[in-house]
Amino acid sequence: MKLFRMIFNRTTFMIVMVLIELTVIQFIFRWFAVSAAWIESVLRILSVIIVLGIVKNSKHLSSDMIWILGIMLSPVLGTAIYALLGANLISSKTFWKLAGSTLEFRKEYVQDEGVYEEAVKEHPEEKGLLHYVSKTSGFPVYENTGFDYYPLGQLGYPVMLEELKKAEKFIFLEYFIIEKGTMWNGIEEILAEKASQGVDVRVLYDDLGSFLTVRANFAKELEAKGIHCIPFNRINPVIGAVMNHRDHRKIMVIDGLTAFSGGVNLADEYINTYQKLPGEWKDNIIKITGEAVYSYTTMFLTHWDALKGEKEDPSRFRIKPSEGPKDGYIAPYGETPLDNEITAQNIYMTILNNAKKYCYIYTPYLIIDTELINALILSAKRGVDTVIITPGVPDKKIVYSITRSYYRNLIEGGVKIYEYTPGFVHSKVFVSDDTVASVGTVNLDYRSLYLHFENSTLIIGSEKIKEIRKDIEEAREKSHPVTLKESTYRPLKEFWLSILRVFAPLM
Repeated sequence: MKLFRMIFNRTTFMIVMVLIELTVIQFIFRWFAVSAAWIESVLRILSVIIVLGIVKNSKHLSSDMIWILGIMLSPVLGTAIYALLGANLISSKTFWKLAGSTLEFRKEYVQDEGVYEEAVKEHPEEKGLLHYVSKTSGFPVYENTGFDYYPLGQLGYPVMLEELKKAEKFIFLEYFIIEKGTMWNGIEEILAEKASQGVDVRVLYDDLGSFLTVRANFAKELEAKGIHCIPFNRINPVIGAVMNHRDHRKIMVIDGLTAFSGGVNLADEYINTYQKLPGEWKDNIIKITGEAVYSYTTMFLTHWDALKGEKEDPSRFRIKPSEGPKDGYIAPYGETPLDNEITAQNIYMTILNNAKKYCYIYTPYLIIDTELINALILSAKRGVDTVIITPGVPDKKIVYSITRSYYRNLIEGGVKIYEYTPGFVHSKVFVSDDTVASVGTVNLDYRSLYLHFENSTLIIGSEKIKEIRKDIEEAREKSHPVTLKESTYRPLKEFWLSILRVFAPLM
């Protein structure tokens, strides 16, 4: 019976179907090459036009280089695949639903101009950052009336459970990975209980992120318990670009009064009750209270309504929270591949450019374009203590090798790189000058910056930013400082890493 399930499970079916599809495509191209030679000539001309268009219009040329190289090496096949994937993206119903919902929900992000002017007045050095996040990207800046930062998943998880138990109206969850175990089982038990009490409980999970961790009927299992559930962008064996855009967000909203985010998914390794990798899993959770929670409510409803096909009044989920002590400003923001704005990268670069004393960074992956490389090096050359902490234990060896391939250039430019000796770092944090921080889901890699749906929380002027800085300083003391000698490889390995970096946007 076990063997039967292994052979006929969902993963095997998908692999077989993709292989069949690739075989059919190859057969079609061979047939055209023999029977319709004029098509090859048309595709060769089209390949030149496409490459010129990519170069002219690309907002992140480093990540588009793989398309340029593929088309140049194989004009016929490269052009056809590029056109096929582009057509699939444009014709995707999921794509258009998400695009429409994103546009529709923009009106929910309303900036209180009094708060904005007050923030600019109190923090004139961050005027550009405040203007960008609020006026350009469209995510309101709120008075910060409460956030807590938990430097490890197991510290924030009990707080999550306590807040879930308080729910009276609604609970929204949107996560990249859900896996049954201590963490999820504890949450699911409360969700089922709350659903039985009439609380509106909704769960949205990424179908690819959870492909190997939950069964294909997971949504039905939750629905049977009264928990509304939708898999995001359900994967299928038909090759298409839209499948490349995943929901990497981590959002939990409770009654519109409290929200949780950070790098932690809902699986046991994130709270260190299961050791997936040797050593400690270093991650974080951030808890937000106050008016800023509504931005996270809106982010969730944007995706939920698009995938569910519903049009509901989001204002009924807007709760006026009780006033708390004000401590700086806060702006939850999202990243989406559905527009031309590279919100997360632009915020990261603005933090780097504004830094005067230090800029500390957590990232599990370091796969970046020349623009970010130059910004990091310039920060160091301006005398800013520019520090990046990456994992000491990798979760993906090829990605780890690509990450290390960036070290030498950065170290030569004055950037300090540390590998976290106790284990794997999964946190995604920027913090600078005890004045500004960004805590969320956005890695320093092509997928997070350009392809995935992401979220993060920008904090300006809060006293608690010092707690985030302290966390990174303590991690730095436990980490190994990478030297220039360690990051210099022999010619053959350098050549191999150069090849890997070409394919980095796919990883």
